[in-house]
Amino acid sequence: MDQGNLQESGNSSPEHSEGIRVGRELLAATKPYVEESAATSWWYVGSTFGLMIAALTAAGVIPWWPLRVVFSVLGGLLMVRAFITFHDYLHGAILKDSRIAYWLFHAYGALTLTPTRSWLASHNYHHGHVGQISSASVGAFPLITARMWRESTWWQRFAYRAQRNPMVVLLSYPIVFGLNITLIPLLKDPGKHFDSLIALLSHFGLIAVLWMLGGFSLVFFVILLPMTLASAMGCYLFFAQHSFRRMKIASSEDWTFYRGAMESSSFMRMNRVMQWFTGNIGFHHIHHLNVRIPFYRLPDVMAAIPELQSPITTTLAPGDIADCFRYALWDEDKQRMVSYREARG
Repeated sequence: MDQGNLQESGNSSPEHSEGIRVGRELLAATKPYVEESAATSWWYVGSTFGLMIAALTAAGVIPWWPLRVVFSVLGGLLMVRAFITFHDYLHGAILKDSRIAYWLFHAYGALTLTPTRSWLASHNYHHGHVGQISSASVGAFPLITARMWRESTWWQRFAYRAQRNPMVVLLSYPIVFGLNITLIPLLKDPGKHFDSLIALLSHFGLIAVLWMLGGFSLVFFVILLPMTLASAMGCYLFFAQHSFRRMKIASSEDWTFYRGAMESSSFMRMNRVMQWFTGNIGFHHIHHLNVRIPFYRLPDVMAAIPELQSPITTTLAPGDIADCFRYALWDEDKQRMVSYREARG
């Protein structure tokens, strides 16, 4: 999403208290943190990709299967962190003028079924519409009101619940990345999404080569297990940070980018280990306020700006995970998220 548009929309926020910065003023307070250190970015990118390749190589060559599982899972966690660097690059937050980074991240996107053209189109749409009611799943999971739910046909309800089902997250490797991000855009517009074809050929070509070299076990430990883990984890983080029990949805008249960032995007509390593997994506309210802040500077922004220190939070605790799936509808009368059972009442 273009930062200039973000500034204009942020300025229209109706909420403003004396001495508390909101909208454009709050966005301006984050601008010093947009400044990137290329050396720091390369250190984080290089170390992440180096560790990921080392872990997946170990998962492929070590003969004892319990250790292969350990390194495969580690490789999957490192793929999540690598994806955050890929995500930041496409936002223009890191290494945007580097040709080496261009080829590195485009190759990574192809190998992990995230072609840049379709990802950018859907993700930019998401940033421009977060916190808005929509039955479509363009760049995000659908979110409708309790009234819309009650007025829906049985098929519309089935489709809505199916798209927000935990199994979609668990199987996001084939469903979200393989189908929604890669194959469907290619089928809809082959000319525009030629990079989706490259992604499919690259990904399954790599699988074919590994199968010839070491059979199914090599493919499983180097591709299938880590990709399944990384995809599910990344997909859940994306889902949970915009679909959680205490989130707020503004009406179309009151909606602004600022409110979408601060009220419809969570801060996910994690321990330091998970915060590292997830590349600080838990500081999601700050990322949505200013997409140009490098991921490694997000904690500094929160520490420095008081207005960002009391966000709506969620965690990776089982109860919070269950709530993210249970509370699936926005009730305009109660002004809160409700369950399907509550909506029927």
